[in-house]
Amino acid sequence: MNMFFLYNYMFKPTNINERRQQNNKDFIVSELGFSEEQKAEFRKKSISHHEAMRRLNDEIKILKDELFGKLSDDIVNDGVIDSITSLIGEKEKSKEQEVFRHFKMIQELSNDKQKEKFKMIIMDALRRNDRGANRIPPPPREENNRIRPPRN
Repeated sequence: MNMFFLYNYMFKPTNINERRQQNNKDFIVSELGFSEEQKAEFRKKSISHHEAMRRLNDEIKILKDELFGKLSDDIVNDGVIDSITSLIGEKEKSKEQEVFRHFKMIQELSNDKQKEKFKMIIMDALRRNDRGANRIPPPPREENNRIRPPRN
């Protein structure tokens, strides 16, 4: 299971569209029927989570920029590539752990009825992941199986 997929399903972070992020927060609050007290606690506890996710995403972007910047190098040191990809893997692991802790916090805020609803939301997200709902479709192809260039 990919906890990051679940996080994206409900709380996809984006620097481009903060409103979308707020809508995702509102989704869980609305779906679980949080009380005003639960909403306040959820918002308060979510701040550090979103900061941690943003930091990890930024760190991964820097590492990937460094990794793929090596494509133009005439000589590529496999040890350096291995080190960078290992660091990316560690950051991805940290993201999965952060998402798990965030979901655990939501569960702990919830009453028994809300916990059951939350479990259903998680199971729905897992089923979507199994069906490949989070996959990017391949680029369009022409008849000769060549990738069609984008239209401007």
